[in-house]
Amino acid sequence: MTEAKTGVGLRLQRIRRAFDNLVVIADLSLNIEGGEFLAILGPSGCGKSTLLRIVAGLIAPDGGTLEITPADTKRRTAFVFQDAHLLPWRTVLDNAALPLELMGVEKAERTERARATLAEVGLSEAESRYPAQLSGGMRMRVSLARALVTEPRLLLLDEPFAALDEITRWQLDDLVRSLREDGATVIFVTHSVFEAAYLADRVAVMRARPGRIHALVAVDQTGAARQASGVARRASPAYAQTCAALSESLREAMESSPC
Repeated sequence: MTEAKTGVGLRLQRIRRAFDNLVVIADLSLNIEGGEFLAILGPSGCGKSTLLRIVAGLIAPDGGTLEITPADTKRRTAFVFQDAHLLPWRTVLDNAALPLELMGVEKAERTERARATLAEVGLSEAESRYPAQLSGGMRMRVSLARALVTEPRLLLLDEPFAALDEITRWQLDDLVRSLREDGATVIFVTHSVFEAAYLADRVAVMRARPGRIHALVAVDQTGAARQASGVARRASPAYAQTCAALSESLREAMESSPC
């Protein structure tokens, strides 16, 4: 349990990735501290999702290096995609327990751990339902529970709430924000300046294709700012200033891009 609460550190040096003749990411370097919550913000097509898949090991870069410390993260990395990707023939409980089942965890243990994680995301009463019986927001909660059930040290989220209504999105942002206390390293891809400013310790702003880091913007998540959430945080002057800084950085990134 102690190990699971220690986030991993990442060092990306001059990462490049192309698909056929299209260069999506070029010369991208970035350091991420263990336990940091980093949001990645940028225009469509700048390589945000590609970068996340490289970090996850789902695809390999064409050039550059990626170092993860400690390196033994095979079973301590979890990925939440844009779609919940739940198995329709399995209950909420069985969907949440699936990673543990694939790892060979005994049924009694995986059921107990899946129930605990569903409680953490507010779905205890829905464990016997099937995906077709859930709202979009509930399906994403199951997807989050499935990712969290292995107690990951590196949590990767690829615009998981983009298709949801604003109120549901705010609720799930609050849920993700509460998870930051567990100490895992979190990388959250988003198109939203407001979501990035609400969630992250730092925001990496990417240029349009070929993607690279244009700026790193620090967010005040200390003291009273760390405790504030919901409407109180979104109404604060510090939040408004961060949103303004990110909007300006994003505008500069798009104007400075060769594309």
